[in-house]
Amino acid sequence: MDVFEKFGIKIPNAVAIDGFTKTETDDEEIFGFLSKYGSISKTRVIDEPDSAFNQKLIVEFSSGVAIAALRDILPYTFVGEDKTTTCKISELSTLCAAHVEKTMTNTYLQELQTVAKRTGKNYAEVLRDVMSLLGHSVAELGSQHPEDEVEMSPAASSTGVPPFGAGPDLHESPLRSLPEPRAQFPSHVPDLNLSGTDVPGVQRYVVEHIVKNEDTQRLRVFSGRLPRPQNEADFETWRSCVELMMNDPAVSDLQRTRRISGSLLPPAADMVKHLNPQTSPAVYIHILESAYGTVQDGEELYAKFMDTFQNTGEKPSAYLQRLQVSLTAAVKRGGVPPSEVDKRLLNQFCRGCWDNTLITELQLKQRKPNPPPFSDLLLLLRIEEDREASKMQRMRQYLGPAKVKTHVQYAYSENEEKPDTTTIQQLAKQIADIQRQLASLTAAQSSSKPKGPKATSSSHSGEGQWVGKPQRNPPSAPKPGYCFRCGEDGHIKPQCSNPPNSALVAAKKKLFNEKHSKWTESRSSQHQSLN
Repeated sequence: MDVFEKFGIKIPNAVAIDGFTKTETDDEEIFGFLSKYGSISKTRVIDEPDSAFNQKLIVEFSSGVAIAALRDILPYTFVGEDKTTTCKISELSTLCAAHVEKTMTNTYLQELQTVAKRTGKNYAEVLRDVMSLLGHSVAELGSQHPEDEVEMSPAASSTGVPPFGAGPDLHESPLRSLPEPRAQFPSHVPDLNLSGTDVPGVQRYVVEHIVKNEDTQRLRVFSGRLPRPQNEADFETWRSCVELMMNDPAVSDLQRTRRISGSLLPPAADMVKHLNPQTSPAVYIHILESAYGTVQDGEELYAKFMDTFQNTGEKPSAYLQRLQVSLTAAVKRGGVPPSEVDKRLLNQFCRGCWDNTLITELQLKQRKPNPPPFSDLLLLLRIEEDREASKMQRMRQYLGPAKVKTHVQYAYSENEEKPDTTTIQQLAKQIADIQRQLASLTAAQSSSKPKGPKATSSSHSGEGQWVGKPQRNPPSAPKPGYCFRCGEDGHIKPQCSNPPNSALVAAKKKLFNEKHSKWTESRSSQHQSLN
């Protein structure tokens, strides 16, 4: 409030105007409105960047009678005659009280956090003790002045906190079993001056902090049972929550130990139940890490990361998230330097993702010298997936579901487009079996025919006509029979509406080359037998 003392403004006799445009028309309209309630003695625009009232117009009346007349309508929204000027008029004393209350409350709560950390007590317990002390103080004030009643605000009553001076329920606290709550509270707790402070507002603020701290203090439950129950976290997730708690300077070692032991269920709880409460939380973590942590070193985890590929039907964004989890584990074990995380992640994604169209459209291979972070890359993939999903939806609406075909994507290497070797081996084995069956069938048919002298190319019939010997037509050359764009059978490239699938095209092309070479060999052998 030094700014008002600097300019000699009497706070009880003044109002603050927010949204003032500093034009002559606005001056006349606003001052004309305020002059109806009393004589204006001083006006001042606060030009202090560090002040909470910066760029506010302060209007001081000559007496407090004008404020008393205005108080029933404040805060008031003033609208000019042109309907474009809107200002908010508020009582200056109310704004100052709210500002002081917030500043004092924040400072006092910070001091209470320091007390909780030094004494090893739970911050929520310290706040409850302060609530009890505030209740005693207000109760004593109420007993001295029974005609004064402190009225609870709706926000405070909605939290379930009893009003000050509400009888025996006022003293409900975790320390209610102790004979003297004041004696149990730390002796170096900072004193709170209640003069000029809105006590219900402080109580509401304290209750909000209690609720927030109770919600954020709990760790995820971990038991170590296999299979893992659905309501429990795995060890890595639980360990991440513990690391966040360990890095919180407002939590003491005693509180950390209590939270760790409170989040464990058997059999994990049985591993540490022999430890006393004063044991360092690092000992708890070390024991649980040795029992349930990853035993693989960084190189093994990195090798596992390099062997992680996209599953059938898995979205690229989900595959990237799996890679991130695997790479994070390798980084923790020292298998990958933290400075190369983004580069290794992008390289493996380009290597293990089967959607080459997506990689090409996003130009991910061109970004390898300057790879984006995980969050940016994940956002790019999700945007592209959403665009493709919208396009497929439009295709279904326009062409119908029967025309839209799903395509299977096969594996690629990092720099070359190769079909899956396993699929090729299976197809080659099936073709070899078919060829063996065909060869055995041909041999059986040739052995069943009667042997005789070689027949000439033609013979003379008894009717004076030359009749040629019926000969078997040689097998025609094999034809591709597949689309050179998507690899599917039944149509050709100009009629194809499917996305490109170079893996399937390469597999079909290799099979066709093998079939054509075998046809060429069989044809040359037939010519040799005729000669």
